[in-house]
Amino acid sequence: MEAWAVVENGVVTGSHDAGQMVPWWSFTKTVLAAGALVLVRDGLASLDEPLPGKPYTLRQLLQHRSGLGNYGGVAAYHDAVAKGEEPWPVTMLLDRVEAERLRYRPGEGWEYSNIGYLFVRRFIETLSGEDMDGALRRLVLRPLGIERARVARDRSDLAGVVMGEAHSYHPGWVYHGLLVGPAEEAAILLDDLLRGVLLPPDLLAEMLRVFPLQGPIPGRPWQIPGYGLGLTSGETTAGGRVAGHTGGGPGSTIAVYGDLSARPLRTAAFFATDEDQAKTEAGAFRLLGV
Repeated sequence: MEAWAVVENGVVTGSHDAGQMVPWWSFTKTVLAAGALVLVRDGLASLDEPLPGKPYTLRQLLQHRSGLGNYGGVAAYHDAVAKGEEPWPVTMLLDRVEAERLRYRPGEGWEYSNIGYLFVRRFIETLSGEDMDGALRRLVLRPLGIERARVARDRSDLAGVVMGEAHSYHPGWVYHGLLVGPAEEAAILLDDLLRGVLLPPDLLAEMLRVFPLQGPIPGRPWQIPGYGLGLTSGETTAGGRVAGHTGGGPGSTIAVYGDLSARPLRTAAFFATDEDQAKTEAGAFRLLGV
């Protein structure tokens, strides 16, 4: 199954099954980053001051430069997910990943870290005094007119969500939180975000300012990749310049990207019940013509 939507200036200009509820997987990171930057915008947080009692900053968490590790390489995690087990308590996860052991000094390296975004989630919840669902609705979703997207907390929250073969998946295995929503809302959200509807120009510029990664990426349509604040951004193998995020989990993948060179801005979300992220990215880039 595939679902996709193309948006220009906040208006859907093309779609297929775009109203289906689907997991946003790691596109959730983009929404978390936007929520954190709203707190910075409102003077409630700083990008570059160390978090209380920690050696890393909010910017470093958002850009995967904190030194924290990841649970993606923990075999027992994948085994437990495949068996349909209940998610581990957060304390158990952090212990198994040795979360307090930094892999490098903050700011001196780069490693994709779901643990880092778990800490972003906690940071937002602490400052806002709300759980993730309430905070993201108030900070990001409602201001951008996103009505159906929501945080899935339990298996029952995935009823009516297209999960491919992952029928018994528990969203608690996504420790930074899992948003689910229509593909068209993912495209509209990113389109509005990149057009500066939510953030002032200086913070949007910070979000888009990338740390360059080694490229090209074998087997994927990236020639010169980089990572901003909750956004993957760079040049595609076809020469386009895009920003957005790819996400994947058991049974499906999603890619949501905007063409930064297009005038007006053109944004696409492409979802597939296929775990091949390269194909899903290629589908989104094809819709953009990049």
